[in-house]
Amino acid sequence: MKKKYEIKKTTEEDVKSALLKKALGYVAEEVVEEYIKDQDDNLILNKRKVTSKVVPADIPAVKVVLDLIKDDDFSSMSDEELMQEKDRLLELLNNYEEVNDDN
Repeated sequence: MKKKYEIKKTTEEDVKSALLKKALGYVAEEVVEEYIKDQDDNLILNKRKVTSKVVPADIPAVKVVLDLIKDDDFSSMSDEELMQEKDRLLELLNNYEEVNDDN
């Protein structure tokens, strides 16, 4: 039985987030389940295996992110906008460190 995938409207932020995730690396979980049929043809979970896979940082993605950062014009930002950007980048760094500390 094929799964139907829902098509999600992608925003620019979604694309940037995915690019950053690929640039920093991440941990992906894979779940494999095996079912058996009982006497009444009902499916019963027989085995379930959860594995974690470390996806390393992707160098081409890092280059793209760095190019995007260079293109940002920080000189036109207000002090408040700069502080928000600083906080956003620190949060990303903390999330990256947490993912890497778990492994």
